[in-house]
Amino acid sequence: MTSATRQPETAAETLPPRLIATDLDGTLLRDDKSVSPRTVAALAAAEEAGIEVFFVTGRPARWMDVVSDHVHGHGLAICGNGAAVVDLHGGPGAHRFVKVRELARENALDAVRLLREAAPGTVYAVEQTYGFYQEPAYPKLHMETPDSLAPAEELLGPDHQAAAEPVLKILAYHPDIDPDAFLTLARLAIGERASVTRSSPSALLEISGPGVSKASTLALSCAERGISHEQVVAFGDMPNDVEMLTWAGRSYAMGNAHPDVIAAASGRTVANNEDGVAVVIEQLLAELP
Repeated sequence: MTSATRQPETAAETLPPRLIATDLDGTLLRDDKSVSPRTVAALAAAEEAGIEVFFVTGRPARWMDVVSDHVHGHGLAICGNGAAVVDLHGGPGAHRFVKVRELARENALDAVRLLREAAPGTVYAVEQTYGFYQEPAYPKLHMETPDSLAPAEELLGPDHQAAAEPVLKILAYHPDIDPDAFLTLARLAIGERASVTRSSPSALLEISGPGVSKASTLALSCAERGISHEQVVAFGDMPNDVEMLTWAGRSYAMGNAHPDVIAAASGRTVANNEDGVAVVIEQLLAELP
């Protein structure tokens, strides 16, 4: 398996970029969830210059219609914080899963139990390849109606209606704990049974399979294309982007980024509402020979 830990090699600045990996919410998208005309033009120009563009997001595949009109070339996106590689060429509702890195139900149940013990009051939702399920007390945080309501232990059990469908991640919400403190607590409680991160401004955690992250799935996708980490330029704004920004040869924290993201990135650009991704892409293209 390709490591998602960056190793010291030739300076990234000496190699022209071959792939741009960008987060969506808070990064490529403006706060109103639109893709600005300037950003659309920059993405198209990158593809025309032979640089692949990968959308790398915590969103599930069914929420990718926001960028479906801007898919070029390969048409692939990394969704669910690395839990799935999806072909978006079919358009909204017709996507195809190319790779799935599921969270084993045993690990998911362990994570639920351990986090309930460490943080009483935590409530859960389950994100699967095609369905979304939640506990009755889980707040309406998403843009959809859950397919069923039940305790997490039942949602993840062998008798649930979607028991044969892969689990991509579980979502854990707490109404009172500070978001960063909740992330630290959950990582200590769950340990190596699962990967824990966050992308929401609220105390909402995203729990995936062990070793699953944006970085590790991006590393696999790049290895399949013969692309080294030095040839990757990455953009992000929240803790679920940290590993990807650390791995990429060049990386940019948005002007609106979380402090951990700013510390992890090798560079910084302006905020998402100021087209920070487009600003850097335009500079990169101007530097090409």
